Amino acid sequence: MIKKLRLKGQDRVKGDERILGDGEFVTALLSKAKEKFERGYELQKLGYDLKTISRMVSTIYDMEIEEIYSKGRRKVQVEARDLLCYWAVRELGISCTALAEQLKMSQPGVGYAVNRGEKIAKEHKYQLP
Repeated sequence: MIKKLRLKGQDRVKGDERILGDGEFVTALLSKAKEKFERGYELQKLGYDLKTISRMVSTIYDMEIEEIYSKGRRKVQVEARDLLCYWAVRELGISCTALAEQLKMSQPGVGYAVNRGEKIAKEHKYQLP
């Protein structure tokens, strides 16, 4: 019985034991992860890094880069930091932990900022090339 199934090619299902779900779900998830990785790599090839996006954010919000990195809760400063976190984590692929160290924030704080930054980017149609 098992030999017959193998001969028909039914024993091979795309999967990953770390991901719960059927083959189609796993394939879609892995495809999305590959696209995200390729996007970050493409931006890095174009010369985008944390300094570059920091300059872009400082230009958008008309503030010094140091203001974005300094502690403060002014609305414009928080929004600038949120957008920076979104682009750094979701677009460049920088880890929340690494970014938290640079911004002197907590790792969960960066995670929340990424979510807020995504809303800001969509609302104002800010995007990296």
